[in-house]
Amino acid sequence: MTTATREAATPDAPSTTSARKAPRGHVSFVGAGPGDASLLTVRAAELLAQADVVITELPEQSALVTNGAEIVDGGIGEDGEPLTHAARGRLVVKHAKTGATVVRLIAGDPFTYATGPEEAAACSKAGIGFEIVPGISSISAVPAYAGVPLTNRTHREYSVVSVGDSSVNWADHATEDTLVLLSAVARIGEVASGLVDAGRKPDTPVAMTRVGTTTEQTTVVSTLAEIAADAKAAGMTAPAITVVGEVVTMREALSWFETKPLYGWRILVPRTKEQSAGLASRLRGFGAISEEVPTISVEPPRNPQQMDKAVRGLVEGRYEWIAFTSVNAVKAVREKFEEYGLDARAFSGLKIAAVGDKTAEAIATWGIRADLIPSGEQSARGLLDDWPPFDELLDPINRVFLPRADIATETLVAGLIDLGWEVDDVTAYRTVRAAPPPAPTREAIKTGKFDAVMFTSSSTVRNLVGIAGKPHTSTIIACIGPATAKTAEEHGLRVDVVAESPSVEVLADALAEFGAARRLGFVEAGEPVTKPSQKRPSTRRKA
Repeated sequence: MTTATREAATPDAPSTTSARKAPRGHVSFVGAGPGDASLLTVRAAELLAQADVVITELPEQSALVTNGAEIVDGGIGEDGEPLTHAARGRLVVKHAKTGATVVRLIAGDPFTYATGPEEAAACSKAGIGFEIVPGISSISAVPAYAGVPLTNRTHREYSVVSVGDSSVNWADHATEDTLVLLSAVARIGEVASGLVDAGRKPDTPVAMTRVGTTTEQTTVVSTLAEIAADAKAAGMTAPAITVVGEVVTMREALSWFETKPLYGWRILVPRTKEQSAGLASRLRGFGAISEEVPTISVEPPRNPQQMDKAVRGLVEGRYEWIAFTSVNAVKAVREKFEEYGLDARAFSGLKIAAVGDKTAEAIATWGIRADLIPSGEQSARGLLDDWPPFDELLDPINRVFLPRADIATETLVAGLIDLGWEVDDVTAYRTVRAAPPPAPTREAIKTGKFDAVMFTSSSTVRNLVGIAGKPHTSTIIACIGPATAKTAEEHGLRVDVVAESPSVEVLADALAEFGAARRLGFVEAGEPVTKPSQKRPSTRRKA
C-alpha cells in the first residue's frame, strides 16, 4: 500500500501533534538556607533566576524572587491553616503539570527535618522530573552564627533531637556529648529537667538562639538549671536552635556575628534603593538593616528644547568637552540618546569629565571611560582644580556642554569661563522634593525607632526634615561632609559622625567605627550592649 493509500484509509487517525501529551514541567527542591539570603548556594541562585513559578513556605522567602516569577504560598492554605505534607506535594505537582519550571523553596536543607522527601515522592509518583539542591541547614548554621561550635578537639560527637510534641527518653542523651535541640522553646523547662534527672549536671552550659543568621538574631546563654527562667525573661520565641554542652563556653571567644559594630541597628538612608544598593550591602556587612527613603524625585526639565538642541550640537561636533556633575546627569543624557536612537559612538572625539568616581562608574556602563576625574576633592571645585585651560593650539573647539540639574552651578560655570572656555549650561533634569514616606516610617523617624540616619548631602537633610520631620534625639546623625553637617546643625540636630571624605562608603565605615567604640564602652563598663533606639536621652538634643 502506498503512503497516499494508507492516509486515505485512516482519515480519523489522530495527528502527531494532537496525540502529543501535555508538557510536564520540572521541579527543583531548593534549600533556602537558615534565613540569611546571602547563604544561598550558587545553584540555588541560578535556578531562582530561571524559574517560572516559585513556591515558598515563609513570607520572607518572596524577597529572593527577583525575576518576575509567579510566587505561590506553600506554607499556608486558603483556609489560613498550615498545609500538610500531602497538600504541599499536591500543590507542587499541580504547578509542574502546567509545564512550568518550578522552584520549591524549603527553609534550611530540603532533606533535613523538612518536607522535601514527601514532596519529591509525590513528583516521582506523578512522573515529574525533579532535582534536589542542598541548602545550609539551620542545625549547623545558627550555632555557627551564634559563635557556638558543635564539635571541637575535646567534644567530637553531637546529636540532634526534634522536641516539638515528641516524647523523648532523655536517658538516651545523658552523656556529655553536644546536644542540638529543635522546636524546644515551648518545652525548654521540661527538657532541662529531663536532662538533669537523666544525669546531666545542672550547670551544663546552654545557648538558645532565635531567628539565627538574621540581624534580629538573639542568643541567651545559661545553664540547664536556669535556661527556662532566662529564656522567659528574654522573651525567646520560635524559631530557635538550642545547644547543650561544654562547647557553649567557646561563645565568649567566638561570637562574631552579634558583636558586629552596628549589629541589629536600623539605619535610615535618605536615598532611593538604586542609589544605595552598594551602601546597603556595606551596612549589612556591619550587621545593620538599612531602610531607604527617597527625599528627592528626578523629573524631566520643563523646557526640553534646550536639551534637544545641545544633544544635536554634540552629534554635530560643536563641543570639545562634556562635563557630568552627577549620576542623574549621565542618566538624563543617556535617555535623550535613546530617544534619538544614539549610542556611545556619539561621544567620538569628545572629552568627558566626571565630578567623581560614582559618576565615572555610571559613564563606564556605556563602555567609555572618563578623561578627567578630580584627583583631590570630588566636587565642582575639585574638577576645576584639574581642568586644563583652553589652548588655541591644542583645542580645536572651545565649548563645554554642561548637562545639570535645575539648581545653580555658578561655581563650575564661572571657573570654566575663567579658564577660557565657553559653556552651554543646560538643564537636563529637575529635582523636586519627594512625597512623604508612609506613616509608619514617619512615626519611626520622630519616635527614635531608627538607630541612625545617614545624610549624604545638604539637600537630604532639608528634604527629609521637610517631608518626615526631625529625627528623634536618640538617633545617631551621620553626615557625608562638613557642609552637610552644618546644614544638619542648622536644623537643630547634633551631628555624631562626619566622613573624612565625601563618599558613602567612607561614611558607612565612619559610622561603623562609631558603633564599635560605643559598644566597647558598654563592655568596659560592664553594661548590656544596647542600640541607640533602646536608650533614650532624658533631654532634647541640641546642636
